[in-house]
Amino acid sequence: MAELRTSDAHWEPIADGVSVRRHRELDLSTGLVVGDRSCLVIDTCGDRRQGAELAAAVREVTPLPWIVVYTHGHFDHCFGTEAFLPCPIWGHEALPGFLAESAVEQRALWAARYRAQGAPRRAADLEGSQALAPDHTVTDRVEIDLGGRTVVLEHLGPAHTDHDLIVTVPDVDVVFTGDLVEQGAVPAFEGSSPRDWADVLLRLADRGTAATRFIPGHGHPVDTTFVRTQAIEVRELVELASAISRGEAAVDSAGTHPYGAATVEEVRKLLA
Repeated sequence: MAELRTSDAHWEPIADGVSVRRHRELDLSTGLVVGDRSCLVIDTCGDRRQGAELAAAVREVTPLPWIVVYTHGHFDHCFGTEAFLPCPIWGHEALPGFLAESAVEQRALWAARYRAQGAPRRAADLEGSQALAPDHTVTDRVEIDLGGRTVVLEHLGPAHTDHDLIVTVPDVDVVFTGDLVEQGAVPAFEGSSPRDWADVLLRLADRGTAATRFIPGHGHPVDTTFVRTQAIEVRELVELASAISRGEAAVDSAGTHPYGAATVEEVRKLLA
């Protein structure tokens, strides 16, 4: 794995004043929503160097004061916030506790993984990065006025984590989903609530229209059909894993699911 440079990220416009920044590292997608008075930065990358690069990239787009929101507390979405300070930081009300319990472990696990992949600078950057908790929290739903545009932060229930937030920009029909939606890779189920996740995805799909753009936490923007298909896949995954646990399906049938046998087994253990 080669050490990555600033040029390994770029902006993709989604709608007027709404962009996604695509990062080669982990195929991460961060977001920017610009209003008349302020802008909203959606996730801040995985370490202080990446966060500083993102902050500089935002400043190339707008000089407006920024607000940060975390879609959830996994390191690649929220360990890059230092460069944005001082600013308001929004997240779900369960997120401070999650970071307090998991930040040290996340940092150690991924720093070791980066060193094993031949990326020592990335490991050192991560080890030197803070996990800054939000100072503004969401229970169910909050609206933020950016000036001439309102964004909506919502928690739809436990899914990828117990503290996922989606960020909706109603005037342009764009929804930033964090890792509730995964494009280009199998969803990450560790620590998740698979049964609830399928329901949350169906609720997301039911809200969408033919024009809605969903921005995953990783991968390219997708449409409502993609979200609905992923909801069905997650529901079928849960059903298959449960049937195997009950002895109503053969263990070797796990490989028939598009996410693969290893993911079926992971979810079976989560459901046990």
